[in-house]
Amino acid sequence: MKMENIIAQIEEQKNLPNLNLSIKEKTQAFTHKLFYTLFDKQTPVKDNLMELGMDFEVLAKLVCWEPGSPCQDIWQDYLQMLPGILEKLNLDAQAIAKNDPAANSVEEVYLSYPGFFAIATYRLSHEFYKFGLPLVPRLMTECAHSLTGTDINPGAKIGDSFFIDHATGVVIGETAIIEDNVKLYQGVTLGALTVNKGLKNVKRHPTIQKNVTIYANATILGGETVIGENSIIGGNVWLTKSVPRNSMVSHTPQISIKNNADK
Repeated sequence: MKMENIIAQIEEQKNLPNLNLSIKEKTQAFTHKLFYTLFDKQTPVKDNLMELGMDFEVLAKLVCWEPGSPCQDIWQDYLQMLPGILEKLNLDAQAIAKNDPAANSVEEVYLSYPGFFAIATYRLSHEFYKFGLPLVPRLMTECAHSLTGTDINPGAKIGDSFFIDHATGVVIGETAIIEDNVKLYQGVTLGALTVNKGLKNVKRHPTIQKNVTIYANATILGGETVIGENSIIGGNVWLTKSVPRNSMVSHTPQISIKNNADK
């Protein structure tokens, strides 16, 4: 096949005029700059907020191609929310430092805990999601997903003092509700029972009430599934039905141990 034909066939199939991959790169840079602005002691807040405003203006022009989509005017409203978001994130960091015996300081949590970075990125993206800003909230959480292995949809509703330990493999769906003081361990999935485009505006993911702990690799599915407050969900549990408050749910595997010395 001649080079001219190859080029023509590729160009013919590039038929999405708004598919600009720089949106992803610019969102990642925006997310990291926002993180530094809020947490890094050496970063000047005033200067960075001005730069972020200009960065957001560029992003908004790239993603708001649909008529009626919210654009640049979101930024001033978002700025008003940043102190409150930071307050919530400080509570998250304190919850991790308080509950994890391996945490030597709150500074260590901010600097090295992938669960905290995933939570922080979620909280910063969630307000953009509520404004209806296209693409950017999802790309922000995908930035955290790629770095930490933790997939939190920006549409989820998460209360105060949230703790994800180890973080890798955690999945939290768009319509999940997580109340205050919840702890999750690695590999936990808060998902939907079925994947069906017709369920787009339906609650598909579970509700986790206050003071619940969910251990590694537990899977909890369904929009009507509620885990009652103060409950403990053990590792590897599979749940599609609600659990009353103060419950202990466990999975008992069949384990066989053989001593090779007995041969």
